[in-house]
Amino acid sequence: MRLSRPPPEAELYPPKGDISVSTHHRTRILAAALAALTLGGGIAGCSRAENAAAPAEQKSQGAAGEVRVGYFPNVTHAPALIGVKNGYFAKELGSTKLTTQTFNAGPEEVNALLGNSLDIAFIGSGPAINAFTKSKGAIQLVSGAVSGGAQLVVKPEIATPEQLTGKNIATPSLANTQDVALKKFIAEKKLPDVKITNLDNPKTFDAFKKGELDGGWLPEPWSSRLVLDAGAKVLLDEKTLWPEGKFPTTVVIVRSEFLQQHPETVTAILKGELAAIDWAKTNPAEAKKVVNGELKALAGSTLSEAVLDRAFSGIDLGIDPVASTFTQLAQDSVTAGVVKSAVDLKGFADFGPLNAVLKEQGKPGVNAPGLTK
Repeated sequence: MRLSRPPPEAELYPPKGDISVSTHHRTRILAAALAALTLGGGIAGCSRAENAAAPAEQKSQGAAGEVRVGYFPNVTHAPALIGVKNGYFAKELGSTKLTTQTFNAGPEEVNALLGNSLDIAFIGSGPAINAFTKSKGAIQLVSGAVSGGAQLVVKPEIATPEQLTGKNIATPSLANTQDVALKKFIAEKKLPDVKITNLDNPKTFDAFKKGELDGGWLPEPWSSRLVLDAGAKVLLDEKTLWPEGKFPTTVVIVRSEFLQQHPETVTAILKGELAAIDWAKTNPAEAKKVVNGELKALAGSTLSEAVLDRAFSGIDLGIDPVASTFTQLAQDSVTAGVVKSAVDLKGFADFGPLNAVLKEQGKPGVNAPGLTK
């Protein structure tokens, strides 16, 4: 069973400092409320999210009857798209029912997790940290999925970061991974009067073509679409900001309670993810076709071959969550003004299930410096 949610509109975090954020408050809040009502129980879910607390230790109850998995219709969520379409998750889950739900940005997906309407999420690193913080440890990082694949793309006449002053730059959602990255960049460069507009990625594309935006810090395939289909140029590839060009764009997180109650179900999802990644690396052309087909089914449009090729060339599919970057990512949220102080990430990661799967397949495990209990 596959569900699709309307794009997120509710703001989870207030803007701070001198950075301007365009939000259209009343319209966006009304849209969020209507989306929640459409899904049923949404308002109650948000209330539960605000009061979330770390669950008491649970005993394993065997395989779950159902597992609810969330992800985005983005190239940067290719392992999830392929895992669902090619049946890798379903194969590993056996009799467990797989229900999927799509989102456009991390903050809405966090609300679904903390509102107990989602069990496992493919999500950006920034919202993953925020989910752990808001839940007081009730969310665990269990795997990586994709690294790379985010760029600051702008109008051709913008040649330096200093020329962003007075310009209007888009990010997918308030406090999402790219939003934090842009705000940190602006803060560190001490750039005044940069307006940040939070827009769904398709709206960013349309607004840029109309000249209403000067650029965007965007994940794939949207950075490639702006470059190839709308005449933008790359001002900065986020890879250049990280050691060896590696940073986690998409990771996998799970509700701690679900992990404790149904570890074998979580293990099945991780096995499916690994199978999807291995297949995609062995069959890159077919993988692009599958992803494009899922984008058509979920978002209503396909990508050109050129955009697909460029988008895939900028990402790396793999289960390594690049754990060494998370302390810096937590600090980046402070620099960006999203939170007041960096969260202690001890207990954030549980790579036990993943490392068990990797050992079974004769592959090296992953480490989590500073992230485990």
